[in-house]
Amino acid sequence: MEDSYVSQAGAAKPHADVTWLSVCTATCDGQVNAEKRAFVRVDVSGVPAGARDVKLALEFTPARTVDTTVRVHKVTAPWQADKLTWNNQPALGAQVGTRQGFTAWQRAPIDVSGAFTGNGSYSFAVTSAGGAHAVFQSSRGKPEEAPRATVTWTEGSDPAPAPSAGPLPFAMPSTAALRASTKKVYAHYFTPYPASFENAPADRDYYARNYLDPNGESGKHAAYGGLLRDRPKPRDVRTGDWALQDMQQEVREATAAGIDGFTVDVLSTTSAHWTRLKTLIKAAETVDPEFDIVVMPDMTALKDITPAALAASMNELAASKVVQRLADGRVVVSPFKAEQVSPQWWADFNAIMANTYKTKVALVPVFLNFGANADKYAAVSYGFSNWGNRSPDRQGNIKQDIAKAHSLGKIWMQPVAVQDERPNQGIYDEANNTENLRTTWTNAIDGGTDWVQLTTWNDYSEGTQFAPSANSGHTWVDISAYYLARLKTGAWPVITRDTVYLTHRVQFAAARPTSGGQTRLMNPRSGTNSPRDTVEVLSFLTAPATVNASIGGKAQPYQATAGLQAKLFPLAYGGNSAAVVRAGRTTATITSPHAVSKDFVRQDLGYRGSSSGRGPTG
Repeated sequence: MEDSYVSQAGAAKPHADVTWLSVCTATCDGQVNAEKRAFVRVDVSGVPAGARDVKLALEFTPARTVDTTVRVHKVTAPWQADKLTWNNQPALGAQVGTRQGFTAWQRAPIDVSGAFTGNGSYSFAVTSAGGAHAVFQSSRGKPEEAPRATVTWTEGSDPAPAPSAGPLPFAMPSTAALRASTKKVYAHYFTPYPASFENAPADRDYYARNYLDPNGESGKHAAYGGLLRDRPKPRDVRTGDWALQDMQQEVREATAAGIDGFTVDVLSTTSAHWTRLKTLIKAAETVDPEFDIVVMPDMTALKDITPAALAASMNELAASKVVQRLADGRVVVSPFKAEQVSPQWWADFNAIMANTYKTKVALVPVFLNFGANADKYAAVSYGFSNWGNRSPDRQGNIKQDIAKAHSLGKIWMQPVAVQDERPNQGIYDEANNTENLRTTWTNAIDGGTDWVQLTTWNDYSEGTQFAPSANSGHTWVDISAYYLARLKTGAWPVITRDTVYLTHRVQFAAARPTSGGQTRLMNPRSGTNSPRDTVEVLSFLTAPATVNASIGGKAQPYQATAGLQAKLFPLAYGGNSAAVVRAGRTTATITSPHAVSKDFVRQDLGYRGSSSGRGPTG
């Protein structure tokens, strides 16, 4: 056993002679630039070859009762306790464990099983994600209070146990741990597409009759094959206040995915859209009062509203505790297409909110053209955002946009999207399977974004939905959870179960309907990636393995690496599947429920997704 801690406030000082280990955030006990981190090295021995379900935990004895959230990171570089300082501390590796809350003098285990690779020496760093200054006993104190490692296992000779059950390839951090982060992730909620319009069975509800059927709504969508290509995931008919129950379920789904709240598109201050917005607020209040509702006046729909009228409506919403406010009490207002009106218009709005309603505003404009408007709107804004693009080659400016916002002293909310398909507008973006989603997330994280807006939660008319849907289940929001956890914790999640995602279209990009009455077709948006026809197998593996892919009925086995890997195959007619095999044992399998067809009645260029973690339609 070897342990010590480092302190930013005494950057050159070692602490190997004290009987405690300190863990604290950068602002510690009221002092800034005073972060403290603990380091522990433990030896693990005696675990037999072939042991299964190995559980490794670090145990500490806290000297204080605190609500602190700590994170445990694996450390690979060497260090010596008597020489360890803030200045020479080793780099932190992947996060392998977390815990919130400690009770004085009660042993506190932290599960770090994801770090276990066999008998040997393990080094860890313990950092604080939020809460009070935590103090643990070190190995220089009483032996029974010293840090230690505990390890348990199940005897057996199976060299490749099946991964533990669960929909995700990693252990999702707790909601409390995720919300302790200053990084925020919101999903754009679009009120025209609730989970249900009339609480009817899914095979004959309004979506089925009018939006998915090319002849729906008296045929007004027939030219482009129907308004939508996907819909909310069908659910059973409800009793009671079904509209509220639907939105409560959406809040639960978003919370489970690590999402902090919804940015809600305010299309009207009256009508059904306003009613749905208020129902959504009530749903958050009753299910998860910590879930944020960020009001987003849509200035394309509210273009004739006055600053006074908007202020009156926003003040009405701000009475709810779930409507997002900053720590200083400012209510966040994030208008879509803010450049529809002038900076002075927004200055007037801010002033009316402050003077008439005694509510200060943190304005976070969402621009369609950030570059042309950043400087002009800086004086009235707390932060900035852009609506963004939907293909990989157009994500290269993310870091520059974030840097520009930060140079003006503003936070940045980065848009992250899966794809974009708009039958009624005759355009689509080439997303390259999940490449656009992964590229946007990675660039946002690397660029140091403050917030993220998933665009969108449920705009099915633009084909951008993350919400669990009929075509893709939880695929998009599950993949995003991996990046969300990295954004919020500062470390890539440890993959603890083999998981495979299949994504592909159901028709070739250049194909045309072979029957039906569609006359208006979608074409690639100007500047998007070149259309491609591919099946992607996106694997999250605990160790290298064989992936037995079948594309269009043709076997396509390959050797996959540990971690995340995307493997592409040419699209082919027929079905697609994939199975992960390691040491003769199948650890994950998925068969897409969507066949690729030569004959079809309407154009559909949206990617479908399915997951081994949830099943084909999960």
